[in-house]
Amino acid sequence: MIIRIMGEGQIEVAPSDIEVLNSLDGELEAAIEAGDEPTFRVRLHALLDKVRHVGKALPDDSLEPSELILPPADASMEEVRGMLGDEGLIPG
Repeated sequence: MIIRIMGEGQIEVAPSDIEVLNSLDGELEAAIEAGDEPTFRVRLHALLDKVRHVGKALPDDSLEPSELILPPADASMEEVRGMLGDEGLIPG
């Protein structure tokens, strides 16, 4: 799966890593629903860090289509809320 982190680039993530990303996504979504800004910030950074850790960065000149787009690390809670689908940021 190709994931784009806005402002950073694309990362290829193995299907076997999607479950752990879904778990982190659920924690992020719960923080947004609770309106808990400090927890939201921690959860967003944890999700993005995990994507970077388990994935392989694609070259900047890669033209692969992104299957998912994640917000940048400095996104506001409202910006991320606007990006959430029925299944969070990472459908599973």
